[in-house]
Amino acid sequence: MESVLSGKGLRVLIVTEDERLAQALYDYLTPLGYNLDRASGGTAGWSRGSSNTYDVLLLDMALSGMDGLTLCRRLREEVGVDTPALMFVDGESLETRVLCLNWGADGFLAKTVDMRELEATLRAMVRRYRSQHVARNLTWAGLELDPRTHTVTCDGKPLSLRPIAFAILARLMRQAPGIVTRKDLEYEIYGDFPPDSDSLRTHIHSLRKALQTAGRPVLKTVTHVGFRLEDWPPSQQKKRTAEAPAGA
Repeated sequence: MESVLSGKGLRVLIVTEDERLAQALYDYLTPLGYNLDRASGGTAGWSRGSSNTYDVLLLDMALSGMDGLTLCRRLREEVGVDTPALMFVDGESLETRVLCLNWGADGFLAKTVDMRELEATLRAMVRRYRSQHVARNLTWAGLELDPRTHTVTCDGKPLSLRPIAFAILARLMRQAPGIVTRKDLEYEIYGDFPPDSDSLRTHIHSLRKALQTAGRPVLKTVTHVGFRLEDWPPSQQKKRTAEAPAGA
């Protein structure tokens, strides 16, 4: 809970072409321990937002390539991103601000907002989001994970996992069927200080073996990107593709 109270370690994606705003955010939030990433246009924002995991999104309404409203809606509808999103407005009409909320933003602030208010708003949004998710059981493909009791079952039968494998599975289940990058998994496990060795490989192997033994080979590697959980049982289309003879 400390990170939510202090902001330290929170990952924030800033999508804006306003250099003055971006600089103000970096100058204020970086010393407080926030991990900031920035995209300067809507297309770049889509690329980062759809392939990485953040604690909160800061989106400018006015973006080239894809406006902030469209970016927010697409992240919600097409990728299933439920990360808290705060929209920057600059004189937009009431109708536009209402549309902003209807299309998935959790709130909006003027670009001239005092940075103290903005930072407090960020922490409040993340705090509410986490309080809604921490106590919720996660389910996927017959697996059920209870973060409160630190237990996992597969079709009602207990599944024994080591603590790090449990943390990896929880992260993958929260994102499923989306991809979780290697970088995000390492951050989930080790925070800002990952080991020099590729110990993630060992923990992934342990989790994959446990899932296969339980009859749920759903952990898939996405080459050069990360990992994801697939549907179970496999879709009929995938079955037909797998069963097709070579060269068909």
